[in-house]
Amino acid sequence: MSKGIMVGIIAIIIFLVLLFMGMNIGLAMLLVGFVGFMYLRNYNAALALVRTQPVDTASKYSYIVIPLFILMGNFAFHAGLSGNLYNAASKWLSRLPGGLACATIAACAVFGAICGSTAATAATMGAIALPEMRARGYDDRISTGALCVGGTLGVMIPPSTPMIIYAIIAECSIGKLFSAGIIPGIILAVMYIIIIVVRCTIHKEYAPKPTGTPWGERFKSLIGLIPVVILFGVTLGGMFAGLFSVNQASCIGAALAFIIMAVNKKLTWKSFMAAMKETITTTAMTMLIMMGAMVFCGFLAITGLPAWMADTIGGMNVSKYVILLVMTFIYMILGMFMDGMAMTILTVPIFLPVVQALGWNAIWFGIYIIIVMEMGCITPPVGLNLFVIYKTAKNIPLHIIWKGAIPYIFALWAGAFLFAALPQIVTFIPDMI
Repeated sequence: MSKGIMVGIIAIIIFLVLLFMGMNIGLAMLLVGFVGFMYLRNYNAALALVRTQPVDTASKYSYIVIPLFILMGNFAFHAGLSGNLYNAASKWLSRLPGGLACATIAACAVFGAICGSTAATAATMGAIALPEMRARGYDDRISTGALCVGGTLGVMIPPSTPMIIYAIIAECSIGKLFSAGIIPGIILAVMYIIIIVVRCTIHKEYAPKPTGTPWGERFKSLIGLIPVVILFGVTLGGMFAGLFSVNQASCIGAALAFIIMAVNKKLTWKSFMAAMKETITTTAMTMLIMMGAMVFCGFLAITGLPAWMADTIGGMNVSKYVILLVMTFIYMILGMFMDGMAMTILTVPIFLPVVQALGWNAIWFGIYIIIVMEMGCITPPVGLNLFVIYKTAKNIPLHIIWKGAIPYIFALWAGAFLFAALPQIVTFIPDMI
């Protein structure tokens, strides 16, 4: 083992220690990358890296999609679209056992198409759906579990901020990665709904007896979905059809969401400033992580660690599915203690060459990464969505929320290996574009 590889391994350990101590992810990567680069090269080379990489990251025109899609999601949230989504979903799925919980999954899936954040999706739908389900007598495990896992669809259904970051690191098409998430997102949403129906059928005390909604009310509820259809159809539909680029799609989406906000009479100075403040805060955090990631990835490149791990794992005389299983366990362990974005930035430069050597492409691996991130969002002790719903629910114990989320982890495992066995599910739409 060479000196560079040893330094790379030690640097990763130090990075993890800094994260566990509570240091900002972006700053931790920036610090470790700078010191490591200085040790292997020299001070001037490390200073040049830190001086150029953040500027290049912040000034690239292609990165404008990050703040604009975030702005689109914030405008859509303040426009009140989430309430219309939940109303329509609850009426159309009212005949299913656990209908309101199923409606929560469906509403989260559609809201994810205009949001792009797992925490925002979980918090938004939690504020709307949780009081309604508790008033109807739903068991807390069903209601909170559906909200936790439903929120994860916010990063699977495009547009998705983690997808954008992955695409930048992996140097693949953002548009193709967006399109690759559509079918897997729908499949996972259906699997979650099936789990709810089965649980509520076996344990009838989990949810009240389903009651049908008249067809007139069902069709009337669809009126509230018109703004969502317009926003999603114009933004992503135009992008996938080749009418405009990803950057242009993000700009058009933000403008449309602003117009919808005004048409719905939700546009006030207070709501506008709140949306702008949330966008600036999220964008600043994301860009700091990106800047630190570029420095850290530059350091890892000169250590030779990614190539060494790719050669070592790729040279193992075992099935590629065994290697994938090992990688999944590694991700699950990391996900218990690390934020999904940090986990992605840390591991993609190391594991992507391995995955490509095994026959999967970068687009497929991006969806796999998102699924693993979804596992991390509902896995303690760091599971982000668990704490989001805990904060929203206020008086529901955290262990009850965790029990409600457990069954969906098996669905995510099943989904991960389904897409591994049949990667065409993921690559079908991107190959058409």
